[in-house]
Amino acid sequence: MMSSDQQANQTDFSTHPFDALTPDFILDAVEAQGYLTDGRILALNSYENRVYQVGIEDEVPIIAKFYRPGRWSDAQILEEHQFCDQLEAQELSVVTPIKNSQGESLLGFQDFRLALFPRRGGRAPDLDNPDHLYQLGNTLGRMHQVGAAHPFVERPTLDLASFGYRSIELVAKKFIPASLRDAYLSLTQDLMKRIEEVFQQFDDIRYIRVHGDCHGGNLLWRDDLVHFVDFDDARMAPSIQDLWMLLSESDRMQRELQLAEVLSGYEEFADFDPRELHFIEPLRTLRMLHYSAWLARRWEDPAFPKSFPWFNTERYWGEHILQLREQMSALEEPVLRIL
Repeated sequence: MMSSDQQANQTDFSTHPFDALTPDFILDAVEAQGYLTDGRILALNSYENRVYQVGIEDEVPIIAKFYRPGRWSDAQILEEHQFCDQLEAQELSVVTPIKNSQGESLLGFQDFRLALFPRRGGRAPDLDNPDHLYQLGNTLGRMHQVGAAHPFVERPTLDLASFGYRSIELVAKKFIPASLRDAYLSLTQDLMKRIEEVFQQFDDIRYIRVHGDCHGGNLLWRDDLVHFVDFDDARMAPSIQDLWMLLSESDRMQRELQLAEVLSGYEEFADFDPRELHFIEPLRTLRMLHYSAWLARRWEDPAFPKSFPWFNTERYWGEHILQLREQMSALEEPVLRIL
């Protein structure tokens, strides 16, 4: 007999669009772009899209990214690619898609859209190393200088509706256990009220084009340089969205020391509005809400139950509510100081 957690984790492993990405399909898709593959394929750590390292005959491998159907429009993907091109033109180390002989970066094969990228290696930066933090801030300052030049037209804005309210609605309607639903709704209502107060108080904060997802997996440290990869979540947001994930979550003094190093590099190229520090905990809370809803939205993708077996259990939702309660306390704390 299955436990309640096992029953909650059951899912229908029916066909999914990504099921079409067999090894032969992947090789055919890359060869259709004019490459001669050597048959080697390595699946990389990606869930929203599907990303593979593909061996090329007598050359270095390339990276093939197959976009999740229905997530972005062609115009939104191309706007991301154009942003990367603009950053590269300023000699910033970003991994930009390879263009074909017609100058196209967004490619097609059968029902899929894909992009090809040069392979880049590296490791996550050491966020306890002041030199790494300074250089990350320096690079982000240059990146935001480009991002502030003009806005995205097609790509979305990080807002309370998409990251907050829609996330809460989905979770409450289809996923949260009945025993926890009232507690979840009451808590998230209080959280969103507090977050709204912050956003309304500083409603003149400038939004610019940002990377949007600056966690360690998207920052590669190599040859004493940081390389930014995966701009799939690029959108309009306050500049602090690309900075706060560089800071430790646990120790306040450590966060302030890290922030000082990041801003010392950042402000060599871009101005920083200290009022944006009020957004750190609201943005962290929105990310937590959005992450749970992201897992929920993708639960029909067979890769998700296999990779996140702990999701959608009563224990998971209980811990999620506990983390959100801790965020309620964090939202009431004084903002970080600039040392």
